[in-house]
Amino acid sequence: MIELLDLGRDLDDLVRLEGRGPHTTEKEAQASFRKLADFRDGGLFAANFSGTSGWERHLKGDEIVQILEGSTRFDIIVDDRIETYELGAGALLVVPQGCWHRFTSEDGVKVMTATPQPTQHLHVDDPRTVSETG
Repeated sequence: MIELLDLGRDLDDLVRLEGRGPHTTEKEAQASFRKLADFRDGGLFAANFSGTSGWERHLKGDEIVQILEGSTRFDIIVDDRIETYELGAGALLVVPQGCWHRFTSEDGVKVMTATPQPTQHLHVDDPRTVSETG
């Protein structure tokens, strides 16, 4: 079945979550995150927030990230080194499978992703310091 998305309409009521962080509950985040459609082994998702996402990675495939509004500092660990990019509206990037990454936005960012599932999340300073077994 073909599913037509109209991002202007479909994201118009996506409330900005202010000050996202490790303290944010799923209930607090609910109005600021949305699954737009199923896609391959995951989905198309949108989020609208300020603060930090914490670290995440996707072991089943690459993730596509599109910045729709605002800006974010995007940290990604590649070859055991943290690289940082400043991304603004219109930026698009592909996060390689298995790379830890996070978003930090002081003034707010609206982002759309094509994200494979499941996703691993960590709220730590550096995910390289966390044991894979525990």
